[in-house]
Amino acid sequence: MVVHNGRVIAERYAPGYGIDTQVLGWSATKSVTNALIGILVRQGKLSLEGPAPIAAWSDPRDLRHAISIDNLLRMNSGLDIGDSLTARASSAFDSSAYMVFGVRDMAAFAEQAPIKAAPGTSWNYTNGNTLLLSKIIRDKTGGDAASVLAFARRELFDKLGMRHVTLEFDAVGTPIGSSHMLASARDWARFGLLYLNDGVVGGERLLPPGWVDYSAAPTPGSERYGYAAGFWTNRGDGEGQRYRIARGIPADAFFARGATGQYVIVVPSQRLVVARFGSAFTPRDDLDVVARLVADVIATMPPS
Repeated sequence: MVVHNGRVIAERYAPGYGIDTQVLGWSATKSVTNALIGILVRQGKLSLEGPAPIAAWSDPRDLRHAISIDNLLRMNSGLDIGDSLTARASSAFDSSAYMVFGVRDMAAFAEQAPIKAAPGTSWNYTNGNTLLLSKIIRDKTGGDAASVLAFARRELFDKLGMRHVTLEFDAVGTPIGSSHMLASARDWARFGLLYLNDGVVGGERLLPPGWVDYSAAPTPGSERYGYAAGFWTNRGDGEGQRYRIARGIPADAFFARGATGQYVIVVPSQRLVVARFGSAFTPRDDLDVVARLVADVIATMPPS
């Protein structure tokens, strides 16, 4: 799905898929969690700074008490909850994978993790950070799955025109905001347009002023991969950014990304959103193919 200046200019589906088919985003779901947190910040219910509202860490003597929502979004909380980025068959029992597929209350598992580095000093991509954000969203919107879903629909999905969305929950009603949202390709593209348009849709501001730039700003320590705050980013001069830029994704781009090739790429300088979903078990989650797609699309567009 390719959207330029708010218009769909290209759309293609594999056999058996169509405009209403919901596809799993895997970790692209983390970017949706970023949006729900942003809405709560705009509403004055959360703050990026200061201790995250997690009761289990309320004692100031607990080293985890200093972990902020910013740390959780940026994957630099310092918590020891495994590694969700390089998981493979040999690491099937990684604590991050076990949390998602082996426990009823995923956030409770994550909040019990010990801390191995001071918050903000060490980057480690792990689903546990986002599951803790998911619990915060649940707690701030009513405390159960029905309340979270009503909030997400009312404040985000309906306003963007996202009509074919499934948000999945764990056994205690916490959204699996690290990895388990399905949506149609058009709806994933609509989500990208929110960030292309600085968090505004139909003249209404959904995300706080400056939230999009915050979400796309690189996180120190992630240079090998180029991570921001719930999104991956080409902004910055790390190895990850240079690799993607060299293959055709512009330097101002940022994107939601999920395992095996799920992408929502936002390119503000080109007024462009590219949503690409499918299963491709290739190195770097088919990044090279997706980068070529973005470069080819930009090459076909007339000068601004």
